[in-house]
Amino acid sequence: MDDPTPDGDSSPAVRRIRQLLLHIRHPSAPSPSSVAGEGQLAALPCGSRENKVAAVSVAELAQYMRGRHREIQERVFEFFRSRPDLQTPVEISTADHRELCMRQLTALVRDAGIRPFRYVLEDPSLYFAISEAAGGIDISLGIKMGVQYSLWGGSVINLGTKKHRDKYFDGIDNLDYPGCFAMTELHHGSNVQGLQTTATFDPVTDEFVINTPNDGAIKWWIGNAAVHGKFATVFAKLILPLQGMGGGSADMGVHAFIIPIRDLETHSVLPGIEINDCGHKIGLNGVDNGALRFHSVRIPRDNLLNRFGDVSRDGKYTSSLPSINKRFAATLGELVGGRVGLAYSSVGVLKIAVTIAVRYSLLRQQFGPPKKPEVSILDYQSQQHKLMPMLASTYAFHFATLYLVDKYSEMKKSHEDEAVSDVHTLSAGLKAYITSYTAKSLSTCREACGGHGYAAVNRFGTLRNDHDIFQTFEGDNTVLLQQVAIDLLKQYKEKFQGGTLTATWSYLRESMASYLSQPNPLTARWEREDHLRDPKFQLDAFRYRTSRLLQTVAVRLQKHSTRLGGFGAWNRCLNHLLTLAESHIESIILAKFINSVQSCPDKNTRHVLKLVCDLYALDRIWHYNGTYRNDDYVAPNKAKAIHKLTEYLSFQVRGVARELVDAFDLPDYVTRAPIGMSSEAYAHYTQYAGF
Repeated sequence: MDDPTPDGDSSPAVRRIRQLLLHIRHPSAPSPSSVAGEGQLAALPCGSRENKVAAVSVAELAQYMRGRHREIQERVFEFFRSRPDLQTPVEISTADHRELCMRQLTALVRDAGIRPFRYVLEDPSLYFAISEAAGGIDISLGIKMGVQYSLWGGSVINLGTKKHRDKYFDGIDNLDYPGCFAMTELHHGSNVQGLQTTATFDPVTDEFVINTPNDGAIKWWIGNAAVHGKFATVFAKLILPLQGMGGGSADMGVHAFIIPIRDLETHSVLPGIEINDCGHKIGLNGVDNGALRFHSVRIPRDNLLNRFGDVSRDGKYTSSLPSINKRFAATLGELVGGRVGLAYSSVGVLKIAVTIAVRYSLLRQQFGPPKKPEVSILDYQSQQHKLMPMLASTYAFHFATLYLVDKYSEMKKSHEDEAVSDVHTLSAGLKAYITSYTAKSLSTCREACGGHGYAAVNRFGTLRNDHDIFQTFEGDNTVLLQQVAIDLLKQYKEKFQGGTLTATWSYLRESMASYLSQPNPLTARWEREDHLRDPKFQLDAFRYRTSRLLQTVAVRLQKHSTRLGGFGAWNRCLNHLLTLAESHIESIILAKFINSVQSCPDKNTRHVLKLVCDLYALDRIWHYNGTYRNDDYVAPNKAKAIHKLTEYLSFQVRGVARELVDAFDLPDYVTRAPIGMSSEAYAHYTQYAGF
């Protein structure tokens, strides 16, 4: 049968017919999408099931994974390795841990000469690399560094102006001015616009008067406040007397103010300020969280961080932004670096946990065939099911967060509105998705290591407890995912109004036309391995699910809003919206993983990364099998083939699991768990016990 159209005709309909014809004519040939054309994703050769995974060079893979700033991370690791007095012991009191954490940070800055603060503006990717390394030493150290430099310091340089940078930069940088970030209150966390602390301007004295009007307005969970902080950036409602309707007071919305809280010389708490300790926590006890109450505390007018709004000597308010909501959005937009850092650091925690669990699972031997040696517990399919998709996800998150850091760095240079909006949503989604995944995985890793995983020295308990709050601070994960959903719905609306889509969401333009078309009965049944491992099929499946979720939730919201109103409709569809946000973030993660695989210059390394990427993609597709089956996107035979291939890929990844975790390039000083040592694990463990 001849082709029905001339070769030059490349309409979508014709291309689809050709694909179907090729599949019918040559059922044993590679899928058309495995031949790369311009703008297409190329499938790498999969090989037969009998073939072993290509030998992988740990050095080559580690080199590709390292990124640009491995050298400074190694400086951090080497410094702390050379200072055993700064190592966090397994058992330590809260008071001792707090003092040790401050000594660790001070030594890193003053003795090792590593000054993270200058990179917050100059090179954020370098700052995040230092922060990840510090978190590898002690997660409390990484968080305390973040409070000092990203939150307290970042608020001064991002929300203030030149006069603030000139006055405070050096003291923040060298730790002469340890500080706090006082946003959260007892009654308000996520709803920042609901904060009740007030800053009322007094035109007679040219000062702001800071007040805590009730117990609900007490600043709560403020890092560095209980012991070490000397300053605080305090978020409060700016009140201007006589500027409101009828000569009353005007509430100009939430603004940030620098407030000294302790004497620089004596360290005594300053008059009018009440500080109490939030006490022992589930984790992160190296960070001294406190509560702050203000009793008519007076600060100079210059202590208003006035980048987005200012008050003149005569009490007049000026701003380049026309409304409270726009000023609030601009203020919070400058603080997204904390979310970027948490997503990046969460991957670092996951790498440590996966490394310990995989190494132990390779070492540990239990049972086996009759009259045969015992086998490694990682040879059991159940253990592979627990750990291999997790290992694949760790690689996926690694590349996704590198992309996020690059986007954030570009945004800090350009300050373009589109880039700011893109990074705001991307950082919210990745922070929420990755920290939630890591929190669940830490428990899985503990369980995968049996009784020995329960020993405190083997780290899982500490890692789990210290990391758990990552799901809450810098934005509760449920709230952050709603921000992603809001942006997706906005983009969906823009699509039908003829607007342009931001770069990260651009696939939605195509998805509305092609991904949501009726699933083709032939492609729904294709089950060949080269088709299932084709990155185009994988990415199409992820994006189809996101597009279907977006379309259906938009219809549901419109339906319910007529009866329940906007808030009621949103709440009725909330779980649907959260699922949509997670699906969208998974699509981005996979797209960046595929790009990273195809950009890898070494053939063998690329082959192994492709294997890991395929496992990540197909494990997710199988996880959502019900959705694909309900929409007839995947026929029963294809679903079964995906499941079988996922199990087989887990088996293949097990064959290179040691090399994959070794390529994280974590020194034993960082993993520290005896059962996770790169060699002689049992010897380290028995030595710790005293034998």
